[in-house]
Amino acid sequence: MKIALGPLQYYWPRVTTLEFYAAVADWPVDIVYLGETVCSRRHELRLPDWLEIADMLAAAGKTPILSTQVLLESGQELKTLYRITENDRFAVEANDMGAVHRMQGAPFVAGPFLNIYSKPTLDVMAEQGAVRWVMPLEMGRAGLEQLQRDRPAGMQTEVFAYGRMPLACSARCFTARNRNFPKDNCQYVCMEYPDGLLLETKESQAFLTINGIQTQSALTYTLIHELEALSRLGVDVIRLSPQSRRMDAVVQAFRAVLDGQESAAQAHERLVPAMPEGPCNGYWHGRPGLDMVLPPQASAA
Repeated sequence: MKIALGPLQYYWPRVTTLEFYAAVADWPVDIVYLGETVCSRRHELRLPDWLEIADMLAAAGKTPILSTQVLLESGQELKTLYRITENDRFAVEANDMGAVHRMQGAPFVAGPFLNIYSKPTLDVMAEQGAVRWVMPLEMGRAGLEQLQRDRPAGMQTEVFAYGRMPLACSARCFTARNRNFPKDNCQYVCMEYPDGLLLETKESQAFLTINGIQTQSALTYTLIHELEALSRLGVDVIRLSPQSRRMDAVVQAFRAVLDGQESAAQAHERLVPAMPEGPCNGYWHGRPGLDMVLPPQASAA
């Protein structure tokens, strides 16, 4: 299986972002998704900057893919969408149906926000030009097994395998509201939270993460124990979502398990301290998303 680095979900300073992707050029990842998918007010990097990063990564032997924004609310955002879908240099990940239609039958990746849960939907994506689909975050193993049997010939499958899960987007900016700022004068406060703003219950249990207009899981979804199962199911690509610290160690851990150089249990033990707020994998097992289900041998250990 190939390793993909998903699009950056957070708002980092320009220098930090450029340094991050300069380091990515040397990491053992095959595919890198680039672009702003959450909020167009995050303007440290514009599309020309993302294209320069794509050129740099392509020269390093990676496959860059330009990701489109999930929720479009303005004419300027539509213009950016047009420029991404009309580019003739890099592949595109479509994250809403507007982007799908803009591809006009050209090959694209059907992103996780298109909510592909059934064979008829997957068939429609294939008819529109999709060559790979990304499994929705809430789908479990049982659903993936069914769609793997039913997927169109030649369609690749990608699974989100690590990171805080992007669960929903809203027209309201929760990070700005937390500071009593209006959305249109947000002061770009989400830059102060490089891995999002943790939301806890009254019992101090990690519940969700606020990331601008996006709501994420509080815990870090990880399928490090399921890589062998994913391979048996015919999954082509696993996606790792960027975080602000020790992302290189995350990539190395998944690569080591895929290459048989380290056990999943060993890699998981090393990864937990690097996570912003602990692990979960409940959705994969058809359980509440907050759950962390370990294999019997790992539980016994």
